[in-house]
Amino acid sequence: METRRITVLSAGLGVPSSSRLLADQLAAATEHQLADAGYQVAVDVVELRDLAVDIANNFVTGYAAPRLAEVIAGVEATDGIIAVSPVFSASYSGLFKSFIDVLDPKSLEGKAVLLGATGGTDRHQMVLEYAMRPLFSYLRTRMAATAVFAGPQDWGNADDGALPLSDRVERAAAEFAGLLKGAQPGRKPAVAESLPFEQLLAGISGGR
Repeated sequence: METRRITVLSAGLGVPSSSRLLADQLAAATEHQLADAGYQVAVDVVELRDLAVDIANNFVTGYAAPRLAEVIAGVEATDGIIAVSPVFSASYSGLFKSFIDVLDPKSLEGKAVLLGATGGTDRHQMVLEYAMRPLFSYLRTRMAATAVFAGPQDWGNADDGALPLSDRVERAAAEFAGLLKGAQPGRKPAVAESLPFEQLLAGISGGR
């Protein structure tokens, strides 16, 4: 059974965070979709607020602290990314963009991506199409056609006639899972095993 690794990037600042709540729903729905298709799923959730100081220091020193370096390596090795950011001033958060900026731009090329955003009003939902999608298009990722925005009404019981959040999550997850099936062009190649010099020399001698 093949395994698909998914990294969830949540840029929420509060505890609890609506961005994390949306990210968890997207991850759970995707995991269900892939499990039904016969895949094992490994989900790694990254709370960017826990890395804020390390990200800032990386800009100043050019050095990634061990914790940040581990997360960067995980993103590079993952098959798919669920990226969710709160909206500030009609765009993704500075923390979210700062983390993207410390990555090697080529490391995301070909990876499957599912976008999500949260905000205090539905007027912010276009951030998905006018800010987040162009960013990940520039990074040459493969994005699910459906992105999910969640506003205050999505966490209550009010019926405003819009498609329920759960339905939007399921549709986006199905599209994202579809991108994760089959060969993955964004998967980082396995590092070639480095043999001790003695073994290499023995192999050369044995071949003569």
